[in-house]
Amino acid sequence: EKRRQIQKASNVYSYIAARDPNYRDLRARRQRLKEQPLTRGVAPAPPPPAQAQTPPELETQPADPDLAYPAPRHVRATTRTLGRYEIERELGKGAMGTVYLGRDPKINRVVAIKAIPLAQEFEEDDLQEARARFFREAEMAGRLNHPAIVTVYDAGEDHGLAYIAMEYLRGTHMSHFTEAARILPFKTTMLLVARVADALYYAHRQNVVHRDIKPANIMFNPDTDELKITDFGIARLTDTSRTKTGIVLGTPSFMSPEQLEGRPLDGRSDQFALGVSLYQLLCGQLPFRAESMPRLMQKIATEPHASVRLVRPELPECIDPILTRTLAKSADDRYAHCGELARALRDCVGAQGASEPAQMKALVQKYFGTLKRGPAVPPIKAATPKITSERRKVVTARVELP
Repeated sequence: EKRRQIQKASNVYSYIAARDPNYRDLRARRQRLKEQPLTRGVAPAPPPPAQAQTPPELETQPADPDLAYPAPRHVRATTRTLGRYEIERELGKGAMGTVYLGRDPKINRVVAIKAIPLAQEFEEDDLQEARARFFREAEMAGRLNHPAIVTVYDAGEDHGLAYIAMEYLRGTHMSHFTEAARILPFKTTMLLVARVADALYYAHRQNVVHRDIKPANIMFNPDTDELKITDFGIARLTDTSRTKTGIVLGTPSFMSPEQLEGRPLDGRSDQFALGVSLYQLLCGQLPFRAESMPRLMQKIATEPHASVRLVRPELPECIDPILTRTLAKSADDRYAHCGELARALRDCVGAQGASEPAQMKALVQKYFGTLKRGPAVPPIKAATPKITSERRKVVTARVELP
């Protein structure tokens, strides 16, 4: 309980209560555990003096912006805090901890706070090493200043919970667009991934490797066109330490062969993960799939991926060599850095746009052979026999050929 291992303490107390419900101060401990939130509580403000005759409508203020009705000041719920930050609500949970919506009361800034229970996840022998690594990586992530990387404001530890306070983002995870019905247009996907590649290139030049690039760690707001990579500095936490709950560094389906083998990593490992993300964003499927973890690891390390155009034949041919190089088994066979990948993605989009007039010319030649410049073709009447609508469209466009 002192180490904030609430669930474990509750299980132990329940075990004791089943055998002796009156054991020492067991009742008081269980009651205290029920009232104890995940984060430290601050006593509510005292009620206003009795002589104050403030109208009832001025006695209230919203305790939570999501509440339909405000709560009276003198009965406000206990404010939860983590470090100096006030916790407003939970935003989500993941393998590495819980994310909260918080507020810095000193400057009234809204932040997202990722809390990681180090004392719960690591054995005593590894705890100091994990704590040191956490703050070292958080410091490195805090130095990154790029429009496509989430800003880290602060890091700390409170009652066994390590936390990172970062920029609060509005939008949705890119994993939302990996479902078949929500796949973004080809050009949009390519340009978004190119922006991610630019941001990774910047981070790698600062000697920061993400280690867990995937659509779920990329936030996108379609309304503002804002794109941000999240969770820099988090994945490194379990790089070499043993964890009690078996946290796996990174997400296996997106991990490079060298990461699976535990070898030293550089920016080309992130490039591989970004290639897997691009593949999934283009067709809604992962390039490597298997029924078991050993088989998945074997496929990633030894077997080539299937062409994304087998799933979506309408995609341009230029995407295949990009994915082939990005998903190469050897890091030496990939792009030298993510900046090169970003250029290749944009070149593919540009080539696709430039190929549209050539496609029209090829369609004309398919029906009429090589055409020479000459007088304009007379308008074709709708009643002209034996000319299909597609052929009529091509003939009419003949005068526009260069």
